[in-house]
Amino acid sequence: MSEISCLYVRLPNWVGDVCMSLPSLRILQATGVPLVICARPWARDLLDGVAKRDFIPMLGKVGPDRAQVNNHRRSLGAEGRRARGLLLPDSLSSALVFRLAGLPSAGYRDDGRSFLLRWPVAKPDAPLHAVQSWYHLTREALTRWSLPAGPAEPGPTLDLPLTPAHESAASLALEAAGLAGQRFVLIAPTATGLHKGKIKVWPGFDTLTRALQARGHTVVMCPPPAETDDARRNAPTAQLLPPLSLGAFAALTARAALVICNDSGVSHVAAAAAARELTLFGVTRPGRTGPWSPKAVCVGSESAWPSSEQVEQQANLLLDGAQ
Repeated sequence: MSEISCLYVRLPNWVGDVCMSLPSLRILQATGVPLVICARPWARDLLDGVAKRDFIPMLGKVGPDRAQVNNHRRSLGAEGRRARGLLLPDSLSSALVFRLAGLPSAGYRDDGRSFLLRWPVAKPDAPLHAVQSWYHLTREALTRWSLPAGPAEPGPTLDLPLTPAHESAASLALEAAGLAGQRFVLIAPTATGLHKGKIKVWPGFDTLTRALQARGHTVVMCPPPAETDDARRNAPTAQLLPPLSLGAFAALTARAALVICNDSGVSHVAAAAAARELTLFGVTRPGRTGPWSPKAVCVGSESAWPSSEQVEQQANLLLDGAQ
């Protein structure tokens, strides 16, 4: 049996990145060592179905986060002294939190933080997808801890475990919208922030929505509260569903005939739920952040958005194939 009592794993701060961390969480689980997941508060619901010892909400502030991790480790008594930490983010602050909390940790040597890590890991020379990069780091850490490192490569799917509560919330939302048992297309016509100063939202959602409606499709959207106004502006004729928790939203994507979205958190949530999806690129790299799913189709590139005609044609092909 391993001398390590539990593994504290700090997940990234973005929804899509948390989804892309799922293969890493699975090989950590496979060691049999209990997991303590440290992530932003919203990740608790999304990861509710993931087996773990505990969840510690991270606020992104060194002092409070250090106190949370330190108090949890101390609550374990002697076991807490045999815990280890794994840092998936590259940030200096995440490494500082674990170091100040007394957790010897592994992570990529980046951002001048090697001195905070007990087991600094060099990044691979070859460019990797984010899923592969975090998976590589996780295997390196497990090897250094003499724990089973799992398969050499992540599997082709993310496999988010959805709970009965997630499924029930999605069902209730569809029933309230008059869509129980009906076929629908789910669009996500928003994306937060900029990428290298460029807008991450494909500009043709209104045109696409009207074209799909003209073909008889019910088009819905379910943005978070902060993005509702943008969603209404970008696709004014789509049916608006009330906001859902992330886990329930993942269950909703799995029920859609097709999810159409930007390269954003929605793309990765849909991939994690094994939804059929069409992801649109215009400013980001599919090879680095594209959806990790055999059921996903990507159009566009880092340097050019696809045309409305291209997206409509691809959407129709996917919807006709899903009949």
